[in-house]
Amino acid sequence: MWKPPSPSDSGGGNNSSSSSSSTSRQQPPPPPHRRGSPPFPSESLLQQATSTRTRYVGRRFGHVIRLKKEHVAAYKACHASMWPEVAKQIRDCNIQDYVIYHDDDNGLLFSSYRYVGYDYAGDMQRMRDNAKVREWWAMTDGFQESLVQGAVSSEAAGEEGVPSWWKPLQEVFYQA
Repeated sequence: MWKPPSPSDSGGGNNSSSSSSSTSRQQPPPPPHRRGSPPFPSESLLQQATSTRTRYVGRRFGHVIRLKKEHVAAYKACHASMWPEVAKQIRDCNIQDYVIYHDDDNGLLFSSYRYVGYDYAGDMQRMRDNAKVREWWAMTDGFQESLVQGAVSSEAAGEEGVPSWWKPLQEVFYQA
């Protein structure tokens, strides 16, 4: 199997030797997909991709939750002056284009964002690990009523067997 040259190998030149020994000669990597083979990348290409930490180009998420009528003004006020530590953590967890809409007639909040990182579960854990974010969630969860059976809180969501506080929605259409 082909192996990339190590940093200790001398640079600038041919990686193959004139020897006919297969152990001393390096072969170029195979193409990622050959006719008759499964369409999976080779091991070396997977290593290269993970070593360069390729970012996700932008997976979209949508969620919905009920906003209690008696807390509409307070919810809007706290988001009008969002805590900088929370806004920074959202950005640091590779969330972009985050927006929350309010449907006053039905008392619903709809959120949408794009995730542009490479480890969604890890980034969401980093979000949960932030004490200021947990404090924010404790405040805003009190304004909301989850539509997910068995949901406990934003902080508890993600723990083993605990469902999401906001109800995830299925995307049915997108046009760029």
